[in-house]
Amino acid sequence: MTQPLDRVRRLVSDVFGAPLETVNEDSSPDTVANWDSLQQLNLVLALEQEFGLQLDPEEIEALTDVRSIVAIVAAKTQGD
Repeated sequence: MTQPLDRVRRLVSDVFGAPLETVNEDSSPDTVANWDSLQQLNLVLALEQEFGLQLDPEEIEALTDVRSIVAIVAAKTQGD
């Protein structure tokens, strides 16, 4: 199975239209041109669908960069 980082990078690339090779753990709204509040919602929906999870408002607020997204996804999917 693909590692969460690779899956999250692919989702970020797809949702924000950023080249995959430019997306890394430090990618954030400051470094990805199309990462705005509307696209953030699209990312949340994509994450929930991809990983089969439900994010609460506090977790959504904490999705500030790829590293934090991977950490939250990993914590919510442990044991899957």
